[in-house]
Parts: sequence; structure tokens; C-alpha cells
Amino acid sequence: MQRFYSLFVGMLVLMSQLVYAQQHSTITGKVTDARDGSALPGVTVQVKGTALGTATQPDGTFQINLPQGATTLIFSFVGFGTQEVNVGTQRNVNVSLSTSDKDLSEVVVVGYGTQVKRDLTGSVAKVGAREIENFPAPSFESALQGRAAGVVIESGSGKVGQGMKVRVRGTSSISAGSQPLYVIDGMPVISESQSDINNDNTNPLADLNPNDIASVEVLKDASAAAIYGARASNGVVLITTKKGRPGEKTRIELNASTSFSRPTKKRGFLDAKEYTDLVLETARMDGITGARYGDFATEQEGIDYFTNLYTQAILDRFSLGTNWQQQEVNTNWEDEVYRDVAHARQLDLSATGGNEKTRFYVSGFYNDQEAVVIVNRFRRYGGRLNLEHSATSRLSLGINLAMNRSQLDRVTNDNIFSTPGQLVAQLPISPTHDPATGELNSTTLYSNGLIDAAYSFNKQVTFRTIGNAFLNYNFTPYLSFRSELGTDIYNITEQGFNGKQTQDGGGVGRAEYFFTQNASLNTNNYFTFTPHLGAQHSLTATLGMSYLQNDFSASTVQGEGFPSDAIKNLAAAGTITSGSSSNQRYTFLSYFLRANYAFNNKYLVSASVRTDGSSRFGPNKRYGWFPAGSLGWVISEEDFLKNNKALSFLKLRASYGLTGNAEIGNNSYLTLLEVTNYPEQPGFRPFQLGNEDLHWERTAQMDVGLEFGFLDNRISGEIDYYNKQTSDLLLQANIPYTTGFASIYRNTGKLENKGVEITINTRNIDTKDFTWTTSLNLAYNKNKVKDIQGQIIESGQQRAVEGEPIGVFFLPKFAGVDPETGDALYLDADGKTTTDYSQAERMVVGKANPDWTGGFNNTVTYKGFDLSAFFTFVEGNNIYNRAGVYQAAGFGGGFDNQTKEILGRWQQAGDVTNVPRLSYWYGNGHRASSRWIYDGSYIRLRTVTLGYTLPQKAASLLRISGARLYVAGYNLWTRTDYISDPEVNTGVTGTRTSSAPENITSGVDFYTIPQARTFTVGLNVKF
Repeated sequence: MQRFYSLFVGMLVLMSQLVYAQQHSTITGKVTDARDGSALPGVTVQVKGTALGTATQPDGTFQINLPQGATTLIFSFVGFGTQEVNVGTQRNVNVSLSTSDKDLSEVVVVGYGTQVKRDLTGSVAKVGAREIENFPAPSFESALQGRAAGVVIESGSGKVGQGMKVRVRGTSSISAGSQPLYVIDGMPVISESQSDINNDNTNPLADLNPNDIASVEVLKDASAAAIYGARASNGVVLITTKKGRPGEKTRIELNASTSFSRPTKKRGFLDAKEYTDLVLETARMDGITGARYGDFATEQEGIDYFTNLYTQAILDRFSLGTNWQQQEVNTNWEDEVYRDVAHARQLDLSATGGNEKTRFYVSGFYNDQEAVVIVNRFRRYGGRLNLEHSATSRLSLGINLAMNRSQLDRVTNDNIFSTPGQLVAQLPISPTHDPATGELNSTTLYSNGLIDAAYSFNKQVTFRTIGNAFLNYNFTPYLSFRSELGTDIYNITEQGFNGKQTQDGGGVGRAEYFFTQNASLNTNNYFTFTPHLGAQHSLTATLGMSYLQNDFSASTVQGEGFPSDAIKNLAAAGTITSGSSSNQRYTFLSYFLRANYAFNNKYLVSASVRTDGSSRFGPNKRYGWFPAGSLGWVISEEDFLKNNKALSFLKLRASYGLTGNAEIGNNSYLTLLEVTNYPEQPGFRPFQLGNEDLHWERTAQMDVGLEFGFLDNRISGEIDYYNKQTSDLLLQANIPYTTGFASIYRNTGKLENKGVEITINTRNIDTKDFTWTTSLNLAYNKNKVKDIQGQIIESGQQRAVEGEPIGVFFLPKFAGVDPETGDALYLDADGKTTTDYSQAERMVVGKANPDWTGGFNNTVTYKGFDLSAFFTFVEGNNIYNRAGVYQAAGFGGGFDNQTKEILGRWQQAGDVTNVPRLSYWYGNGHRASSRWIYDGSYIRLRTVTLGYTLPQKAASLLRISGARLYVAGYNLWTRTDYISDPEVNTGVTGTRTSSAPENITSGVDFYTIPQARTFTVGLNVKF
């Protein structure tokens, strides 16, 4: 490999010197806006097929030396269509740029380089800065939701700082990670949750300031993503931050906004009267049922017994002695869960500019966001410096550096009683405070979560530095070299304290402290060869290597027995109850080669190959090869279509390639012992059964796409069909417990994702004063577990099982209610109804992953006004309300308060309903079943934004360059059949060693906090 590498580099240098001549001609000119003739400063002017380029001055003029043999200049500028001009014998070239062909000619970032979208042969979705900046969400992924076809993003709840689940063209693994690879300015970054694994996942990407982002490209097919080889099976998200441009006058920009949020939808629980009526009816129903079973001589005897039992033994205690049947207390506990108004504040200040020598972008930000749920809050601040300097005509160097600090005030996960979300289970006849003492009520049905909110805290503080230094050297106009050295240093301290009064404090007070450091070091070094081969040929070749080293360390300490809640540090603990530490390292070493060739501007070919070695596999299985190839045909350039007035653009492309996955944690191929401590004696015990034959999980993907444009590209879009076949699954397979272990990693099984993606963009009206544009994207994905050797991988009520999509719900089938008795009915193994739950057959009753996802956007501008409305939608998925067995089971799961669904219950013979009769003693219909499976489809008005940009004359009078005032709404309207907010994902999360639960569990609701409905007012000022 090393000899091949040296030989190829030498050939590139030799070829470049042979084709390079020292004779130049000087070209001058001016670039203007086609709409109004105004000068365009900062336009990039590049000699086609070379690395030579310049930028226009503030008055739009430029000057560039054209090497002998080169005849074409490329003019590109953000927001305008790229234009190629054949210079010929001209020495002065004036160019007007317009926005009409922007979508086809814009520059798209790809792995280790850029391409014009028109020349792409892979499937890449691009989201620009305008769709991301000033978005009222704690993470930029929320702004991507519904913007890119085939990219499905789930926000688990309305908590802030929580992890996001992102899937590109479906879930491609069962036990290995399925999140895409994130690359910021060429640096792969940490995107997996690093916080306490006993709580919800948090989101490391929330540290990135969305207003620093220039564009996001999602590499979806193998041709686009295979340049990242073993890390690309789940797609690649390339994030490019803002940069300065040569010839750009220094511009200072201030963004300030404030937001107000409330829950999108509350479930609606019973008030005191409805609840007490329900209790009395439950006593009556249990008395009748008891008499029917022969437990009482008469129905009235049974009714009297249960009424007295429920009143004296249970309810009087919870209502602190009040007359509960008179509803003297009527507490809306659901209102106690949420803030009256959750506030958020955002402030950004940036400066950008540059000249021929130095370009810069510098920014700082502060963000403070309260969640709609009490206690939860996310604060962050930081800065960024992007700097590039041209030391000589051949050498440029620079840095991209971001430093951030964030603080997340967390609440416990949805499965813990101390979480505020479970306050809704309390009785409406129980007061929040003890009327005698005024203190928080400690005699509620369950532990009063308000006590935990008042006397506990969980504070996660993150310090993060992401940056890289780079060097570009142009050996000739046709051969350049780039070297990058970057690091991502991620430090977390997480401190938790539970006072004596709290449930988790156990009457003594408990505290814990976590420290985690995850540091990645990455270097990329590659050559780019762009020889000038004449007007009909275009070639770009890239050859390079990449190395990644990651070091992880973590330590925890826990203690209890605090003399006072006033001292919350672990130093005050009477006893240190536990402590642990761990250290891990993994490395990747990669070599890659890619070539893009175009003939006659219409026949396109791209090929790449990458080899990756990972320390996560044994010495004999460490390396894998990942090739990819693609073809493109710009049909509209053919003579039989070239002059067609209706058809502006038509391109057919196809690709096939292999990508890999190694996201299984470290050292899984080794048999390991772990340290354990016997009484006063250290020792070891078996921990993991290894597999030295473990190797790469592979995904082969085929993609066929058609890109089109009609009527001068007023209607444009693309259609893709893909087929992803994952084999050699890194499966955490079950093995007999007689081995001493529950599972072992094996390369076993196959998984399939097939789908169609459609994107359509239209310029409905495009005049000087008024524009109206529309964009629509649709994506269909069908997932199937094809072969896992008969294994059943289960997490909660969901499974990965052969022949079904991953994450199907596997439960007894609820068959309604017997209209004569009010008993719940289920299907048995023969498909017949039964009232005996033990005879009910478990079966597939739904799936969490949607069939269709998409987004629909309309943007209208009139003079200084702009209005946009963006909808997202999901269809074909199910939601399992795991809390339904407590919230709507008619007291079968306990005396929890009930949702309004219970008001439609069976009450007498002949009633036709799906809600069984009430019962506490003779539980009925409250067990886990498909009764709690709902249609999770929805359409949501994600954002509405109305803005006004100050006229240039008015801005000049104020001595500013520009100003825009805007108001925006987020999650304003939702249409769904689900009983609460449909964007839910409470479940078992993946760990650092296995993602199986995270891949399987989805669409589960357990006291989940709904999404926030947010209103924002903001101001953008440019100086």
C-alpha cells in the first residue's frame, strides 16, 4: 500500500508538471446582479480544471491570470447560480449572475472536496443556512426535520438537551450503531451520548451553534458516502461552518431573539368530581362482579364492602382527611408538571470579511432555554474562529475552532417516579401542599414529584473544543495538497443530589458525581489532481489517508448520609457507597481514492475505493475494502433535447457501492474479565465472551435517480429509488446461559431497506417585487429483517424478528369488549376471542417505523416582507402508550388518575365500546396488549415565519447595512389521532457497548413530555 501510495503521488506530480506551462494571460471584468445591475462583491472566480481562483472586489471587479490552454472561468456566489464563461480571445469579461438556476449550479460539499450539483452522480441532500439559523430549538437537527428526503429525525420528547434519533434511509443495523457519521469542517465528531447511562440520552451536537452553520449536506447513497468507507453505512452528515470571502468588506451581524413556549398538547385527566364518581362506580362494579363470582351473597353486600374498603383504607389517607366525595380538593396535577410559560433567549454576534490574503469569520453566542416541563433547562455559550491566510500564491493555511460551555439541568427519565412527568398519576383529590403545615404534601398516592423538584438537582456541565488546523499547497494549477489536523475534546461533569425528603434520597440524602472525557484526534491528508484535458474532458482525482484516535475515560463516585441538605457536595457524605473508573481507546486508519470524470459536459463517471482498519476487530479481521461507482447522463445536453423549450434539465444517474459499520463499542472481539471486590479481597470475574472472527458489518446499496427541470427550471426536482442490503450483521446474539454468558457478538444475519424519495421545487412567481416558491419532499422506506439465524432480539414490547420490520410491537391482540359483561376480549392461538389473558397469543400488532415521511414548504416575499410556512408529516407508524395500563385501565393498574378516554367505558349490558368496565379488585383489560397501540401518523405545522427587512435607504440613514425583524411560530398546529403529542420515543436507550435496544425500541410513550409550541420574536442587524 505504501509503495502504491508513493508511486501514485509521484505520477500525479510528474503529469502536472508536464501539462503546466508558465505562460499566462490576464483577464479582467465585473460581476453584477442580473436583476438590478448592482455590483456583486465576493464572487468566486475560478479557472475551470485548476485550483486557481480569485474573488471580486467591493465594486464587483476582478482580475485573474489564465494559464495557457485554459479557456473557461467559473463564477459562483452564495444565493446565485454558478455560471461558466468560455473566454476565448477576450481580455475583458463582464458577467451577470441570476438566481434562476441556483439549484442546479450551486456548490455541494462532498467528502474531501466539493462538486457542482449538476455534476453529482450520487444522492446528496443539501440544507442551507437560511433553514437552520434562528431556529427555536436546542439542536440544529431539529431544523433538519422534514427538510431532506429520506432523513428521519425523532425528538424523544419536549425535554431540552435530549438526544435525537436520526436515521438516513432506514435503520441499517440491529446491535451496532445506526446514527449517521457527523463531520464538521472535515473533522468527524462525537455524536453519541456521553452522559449517565441510567438516564435519557443527551445530545452532544447541541453544543454546535446553528447560526454558525453555512450548509448541511447529507450523503445518502453509497457513491456519495463510500469515501468515508467503514463509517458510512448509516449515512454521513457534513456540516460546513461559515467562512470569510476575499474581497468582502468586514461585516458585523447581531442576532437577538426571545421565545415563549407551552406544551403542544396535554392529555387531559379527570377532575375531582369525575374521579370520585369513577371510584364509586368501581366499587359498584367490583361488588356486582364479586357477587357473580360467589364472593358475596348479594350485589349490595359487595358494593357496600368495596365502597367502605376504598374509602377508609385508601382514599382518606391520600386526601389528608378531607371529605373526598365532596371534592373539597380539586388539584390539576397535569398543570403542576409544566411551566406557565417557558422562556428562551438567544444572542449571537459575528464578524466576517476578508481580502486576497486573509479571510475570517468570528462569532460568539449565548443561549438560555427553559423546557416546558419544570426544572429542565439548557444554557450554553461559546465562540468560533474560522481563519484562512494565503501566505503565498501557492500556500494557504488556517484554523476552524469552536469552544463551548453548556449546562443542562436534567430531570430523571420517564420510567422513574421522581420525574415530573409522572405527577399526572396523583389523585385530583390530593392537594399539592399539606393544608396543616403548608409544606409539600408527602402523603400522595406516589412520591410527590414536586418534592423531588424542590430538593433534588441533576446538573450536567459540558466543556467542548472542536477544531482543526489545515494547510493547502498548490504544486501547480492542477495539483494541490491539503493536510488537516483536528481534535474534538468533550468533557462532562455531572453532579446529582437527592435530599432527605425525596424518594430517591431514601431519608438520608444521596449524591453522585460523574466525570467523562472523550477526546478524538483526527488527521486527513490528501492530494487533489485536476488536469486540464481540453474543453470536452474534465477530471478530478483525490488520493489520501485518514487517521482517527479516540480516548475515553470516565469515573463515578456515589455517597449517602448528609448532615444537611444545605451541603450537597460529596465531601459531606457520611459514607461513600461506590466508585468506579474506566479507560478505553480505539483507532481507525484509512486510505482512499476517488476520481470524477465528465465528457462533453454530459457523460459523468465517478469511482472511489477506501480501505479502513479498526482496532475494534481482531488482528486478522481488522481491514475492510469499500468500493463504490456511479454513472450520470445529462440527457438534456443531447442534441435531440438541447433546444427543448419545456425541458430545462434532465439527468439520469445510478450508483452502487459498499459501506461499513463498526459501531459496537471497543474490544468486543476479546474475552474479558472485569474487576470485582469480595469482602476486603480484590478479584476478577468473567465479563465478556469474545469472538476473534468478528469483522465489519457491510451494507451494499444500489441507487437510481432522475433529476429534472422544466420551464427554465421553474419546476425542478429529483426522484430516487434505493435498495440497501446489510449483511454480516454485528449482532449481539443470544447464547445459552449454561455458557455463563447471555450473548456474544457475531457476524450473523441480513437486514434490508428499500425505498423511494421524491423532491420537487417550484418557483411559482418570480418578479422583482414578488416571489413565491414551493418545495415538497416525500420518502418511503420499507425495512425488513431478512435473516438472523432464528434469533429473537427483544427490548420491552418490541422485537427484531425474521420476516418483519425492526422494532415491531409484539403483544396480545386486544379484540374489544364483551357487550354483555364488559370484559376485555383477546385473541387466542386459534384466532378465537377469550376473556382469559393467560390464553391470549402474543403476535405482531404494529410497527414503530413510519412508511412515509416528508416536508412541505411555501415561501412568499413581497418587497421587504417575507412569509414562510413549513409542514412536516409522518404516516404508517404506531405508538405504544406503555402508561395506558395505569392511565386508562379503570383502576386495574392502581388508583392512578385516569385520562378522559375512561369516560367512554362500558357501564351496562348492551354498551358497545373498546373501554372495558371499571374494576380494581377484579382487574379487567389493564394488561399489556394492542389496546394501547395507536396510529402515530401526523401532519404538523412545524414553522411559520413572518419577517420584514428594512429598505436599504432607511438602513443607510441608521448607519447600518441592513436589518430584519421577524416573528416565528414552532409546532403551531398538529393533526393526529394519537391521544397526546405524536413525537414520542421513551424507551430503553443504547449503551456505549450496544445499540440494540435503541435500534429496536421506538415509538413508546410512557408519561412522555410533549413537544413545545413556541413563539419567537427576533431581530437581525448587519453593520
